[in-house]
Amino acid sequence: MTQRAARQRETAAVILAAGKGTRMKSDRPKVLLPIAGRPVIGHVLDAVATLNPARTVVVTAPGMEAVGRAVAPVPTAIQPQARGTADAVKAARAALAGFAGDVLVLFGDNPFMSAETLGQLLERRAARDKPSVVVVGFKPDDPLRYGRLVTDRAGRLTAIVEFKDATPAQRRIRLCNAGAMAVDGRHLFALIDAIGNANAAGEYYLTDIVAVARKMKLACAAIERPAEEFIGIDTRAQLALAELHMQQRLRARAMEGGATLTDPRSVFLCVDTRIGRDVTIGPNVVFGPGAVVADGVEILPFCHIEGAVIEAGARIGPFARLRPGARIGRDAHIGNYVEVKNAVIEDGAKANHLSYIGDARVGADANVGAGTITCNYDGFTKAHTDIGAGAFIGSNTALVAPVKVGDGAIVGAGSVVTQDVPADALRIERGEQRTVEGWAARFREQKARETGKTAKPRAKVPVDE
Repeated sequence: MTQRAARQRETAAVILAAGKGTRMKSDRPKVLLPIAGRPVIGHVLDAVATLNPARTVVVTAPGMEAVGRAVAPVPTAIQPQARGTADAVKAARAALAGFAGDVLVLFGDNPFMSAETLGQLLERRAARDKPSVVVVGFKPDDPLRYGRLVTDRAGRLTAIVEFKDATPAQRRIRLCNAGAMAVDGRHLFALIDAIGNANAAGEYYLTDIVAVARKMKLACAAIERPAEEFIGIDTRAQLALAELHMQQRLRARAMEGGATLTDPRSVFLCVDTRIGRDVTIGPNVVFGPGAVVADGVEILPFCHIEGAVIEAGARIGPFARLRPGARIGRDAHIGNYVEVKNAVIEDGAKANHLSYIGDARVGADANVGAGTITCNYDGFTKAHTDIGAGAFIGSNTALVAPVKVGDGAIVGAGSVVTQDVPADALRIERGEQRTVEGWAARFREQKARETGKTAKPRAKVPVDE
């Protein structure tokens, strides 16, 4: 049976996310720690969403309201006490009331499991022998700490045995338990209710579901998937390794899509970063969530881009920062130490040096000089600055919003602009310059008398003869 046929069956997903992740030494639940700009559990939900499940529920613990907010609108169910993974599944009983399709039971801290793996779980569930429980297995390089999937001569899954409980022969089994499984919804809670807690921890373990199913004369099966989909994330060090693994995936995807990364190891991407063809990205560029880069863009080293759209042919950096709401038009230039936030830089416009452009529009082919800032915040509200097409803003200009500079207008360097500038006009605002001969020497002499310190003689400048 094909995966498509298997997915025609109604599917639900239970995602277990009640673990506190105490080894992370974090006030945040482990599933909310970020990998490539998205919470760990967000990656799991993305994979599940590809199946278009009829129902999805995330199981959390008391006090984990932050998880509920992060996964919304997916509903949550609360496991009142930490009594094991099987007990956590019980918390989803009300959410799955009357459901008789396939139920995926997944862990919220497994961000690398692919949609293909989920599809193969469902395909195996729908096979001719109709196993009631299908478990995912993998073969890690170091299998010591993992439970083993025990199969009979016919390849049917007979038990999941924890490493500490395994016999020497079972420890030689290389196929390990990945945790994810698909269960026949008609039997799920009968199986879960039959799981006991006769163990040292007094907990109800989901791994016992296979043994319980076998006692009920229900068939069980396993599928094998790549080990790289099941990287454990229990410590900060493992979180860093997971980030590295995800970044390697994303960099490879960007280059396969036609982008050039001159130093891939120093470029950091988010899972939702969209990069077009013939894009060149220099070293030490970081993409936050929501970045979109069109074809032919050049991004020079040491840029940070988040929540921004860069249109074709634009040139960014080096050392530029594009914040959420920035939209950079075709062939526009954003140069070194320029920050753009919630602003549209239209086609061909340039801001090449040391400027802040926030809550603004910069019209097509306009030029923003070095040191220009839009004064957009008064301590209470944000106001908008509008710079017309072809306008020229001189260096070291402060545009005090709300203000509009008309098309083709010129603002002289050093101006503080508080009123609208008509199209094609010149606006200059500078204090009168004066020169007072000898003032500096007299100042030094006076200060020397007041402080008792000897004034330093003025350095003589050699004069060419």
